[in-house]
Amino acid sequence: MHRPRDSERLIIMKTFSGLGVSAGIGQAPALLVEPAPGLPARDPKGDTDDDVARVTAALSKVADRLDARALEADPSAIGVLMATAMMARDPGLTSSVRTHLEEGDGPAHALWGAIDDFCAQLTAAGGYLAERVTDLHNVRDRALAVLQGLPEPGVPAFDSPVILVAEDLAPADTATLDPELVRGLVTAAGGPTSHTAILAAQIGIPAVVRCPGIREVESGTELALDGVSGTVLVEPDEQSVTQLSDRAEQRRAVLDAAPEGPAHLGDDTRVLVLANIGSSSDAPTAKSKGAEGVGLFRTEFLFLDRHDAPSQDEQVEAYSSVLNTFDEDAKVVFRTLDAGADKPLAFADLGPEDNPALGRRGLRLSQVRTDLIDTQLAALAEAAERTGRDPYVMAPMVATPAESTWFAERARAAGIKTVGIMVEVPSTALRSAQVLEPVDFASIGTNDLTQYCMAADRLQGELAELLTPWQPAVIQLIGATCEGAGDRLIGVCGEAAGDPLLALVLVGLGVRSLSMAAGKITAVKAALALHSAGQCRRIAEAALAAPSPQQARQAALDLADPSVAVLIG
Repeated sequence: MHRPRDSERLIIMKTFSGLGVSAGIGQAPALLVEPAPGLPARDPKGDTDDDVARVTAALSKVADRLDARALEADPSAIGVLMATAMMARDPGLTSSVRTHLEEGDGPAHALWGAIDDFCAQLTAAGGYLAERVTDLHNVRDRALAVLQGLPEPGVPAFDSPVILVAEDLAPADTATLDPELVRGLVTAAGGPTSHTAILAAQIGIPAVVRCPGIREVESGTELALDGVSGTVLVEPDEQSVTQLSDRAEQRRAVLDAAPEGPAHLGDDTRVLVLANIGSSSDAPTAKSKGAEGVGLFRTEFLFLDRHDAPSQDEQVEAYSSVLNTFDEDAKVVFRTLDAGADKPLAFADLGPEDNPALGRRGLRLSQVRTDLIDTQLAALAEAAERTGRDPYVMAPMVATPAESTWFAERARAAGIKTVGIMVEVPSTALRSAQVLEPVDFASIGTNDLTQYCMAADRLQGELAELLTPWQPAVIQLIGATCEGAGDRLIGVCGEAAGDPLLALVLVGLGVRSLSMAAGKITAVKAALALHSAGQCRRIAEAALAAPSPQQARQAALDLADPSVAVLIG
């Protein structure tokens, strides 16, 4: 049989592109993880109480098996597996199953529908919370298998090196993988802050997520991947693998040369580099990755998937835990409840809206349900008193000076010392001098700011080209915010802050606090250390003058230190 030479193999080699979430180079044959079997063809409904008992027993068995798997897992994965087990035991889930059964569903469909209800809330929330959907789907698929008497879905057995390829991987599957045999993970779905991505990085397995089309590859096909650039090569030649390895070595050298400790620019200008988290259990991991504090604690994680609001005591425990994780003078920012409209809560439903993205969410919900915001502010004040720390507390979806004043007065009356707001709508950015006047700080949420600036729903994939923070109009709004802020500390807690190149633009515009997924911290610190404040200003000016996002990015890259190109793949 004719064996193609390297020059011929270059013609047939295929490249897939995704999002690199765990650094490293991996090469091995692909092993496809088959999807779960899904709903059964027949799902007869019986007595409601009996069906509830069947589903509850299946969920309990799944939870027990997850707890057992936690005992075999890498220590860093124990908390994730136990948290997934808690999802399976959530009484709110059982209650929702009963509701679907009473509406006429069979037990399998009732379970599917109940979990879909919770997943819709998380998906609407976006970011970190949306990536918890994978965990819930895993609970659903395992429980459905138990109900049908089938083996639980998961990674097939193997005894030689592989690269796992899947639509998505659950934390329960990732947590017990052996990095000696699993040379990489590639998924079509997933995100940078999913538990699977975090675990892969902690275990030391190179990983690429959001890689469309990767499931076209057949098991046994040789793959090579770069867990930073997100490149996946199919049937690679030696030269291509060498190039991947060389880039990885260059990246590692740049990261290793980055100064340890607090982040500074090359001229010693201080920049805070913080982490975005969704629960108190994420705080220790963020600190271990170099976070100096928290730029965004999404407190809605405590409220979603529940039929009743969390008590003040429950909130105090969560907030105190995060405050105690970091140094006494660390910046730890709590965003008050960002729910309503596109993130409905069972206990705070204000009714359907024709355009939820422009509806009563965030502070607008709090102004209707003052009991929720008052309890949350009281809990934050109590956590501050208990820990002796000063939490930064900010409200989402603030659009006018009147709204900013309303929140500032209410927060200070509750005992909060440092009060801020999110900058997520163009009106706040354009009138920042007036809107920020009643508060102490602000944080720019680039995801929503981009959505509202470009009139493009951030949940609609077809509009992805419009939804990049490299849009010059978005950059201009960030600059306007900083210009009107006076001496107030302005941060960015959207995805933009975790891009090493875009971080330079943000600092050049006047941002002095960057918050991101924990895995991106080292690369951002490395990029900052290579540039002075003056260089960052020139990079920002070039990006702002560009007519398109592509040209803005290229203009920034042309002026940045060449090492930044290595960091961004």
